Amino acid sequence: MGTKEQWEALSAECAGCRACPLSQTRTKLVFGVGNPESEVLLIGEGPGEQEDLQGVPFVGPAGKLLDQMLEMIDLDRSRVYIANVVKCRPPRNRDPQPNEQQACRHWLDRQIALIDPKIIVCLGRIAGTAIIREDFRITREHGQWFDLGGRRVMATYHPSALLRDLSKRPEAFMDLRALRKEIREICTRTY
Repeated sequence: MGTKEQWEALSAECAGCRACPLSQTRTKLVFGVGNPESEVLLIGEGPGEQEDLQGVPFVGPAGKLLDQMLEMIDLDRSRVYIANVVKCRPPRNRDPQPNEQQACRHWLDRQIALIDPKIIVCLGRIAGTAIIREDFRITREHGQWFDLGGRRVMATYHPSALLRDLSKRPEAFMDLRALRKEIREICTRTY
C-alpha cells in the first residue's frame, strides 16, 4: 500500500503526461478514485464525456449503474479503488487504441503496485484484454477467475454494455456474486 505522498506524486506526474495524442484533447485527467488501501481494484477502459469533465471515473450513466452493482454486493466507492486502462478520454468515446493503451500502461501498473490488491475486476472487454490476455473474450470468459502475479483477476461486462443490452444483466449479477464470494474468501479486511 502506497503512502499519501506516493499517491500525490504519481497523480501529479501522470497529470503531466503527454505520451499520446489523448493528452492534447482531454479536459481533465481521470486518474482514479476510491480507497487506495482497498484489496479490490476495478479497472475500466477509459473516461467518457462526463468523466473527462469531472476528472473522476464512472460518473455518467454507466457510473450510476456501477454504483448499483457494487451496492448489490455490499460495496461502494469508499471500499474499492477504481481506475482505467487509459487516463484521458478517447475522442467520441471510441475504444482506446493499442498505442494509447501502451503509452498509458505504466500509470496503471504503478497504481496496481501502490494498491497491491488481492482482487482485480476488469470492467469490459478492453480492460480484460489489457489485463488478462490479448485474446480474452468477455462473452465467453466473464466471471472466470485467473491467477495473475499472485492476484485473483476476473472480468465482467462493462456497465455501459449492460445499459445497452439488458439481457446480459443476469450474467453480470452472477459475476458479482462470484466476486462477493472471492472477497469473503481471500480478503483480510472486512468488506
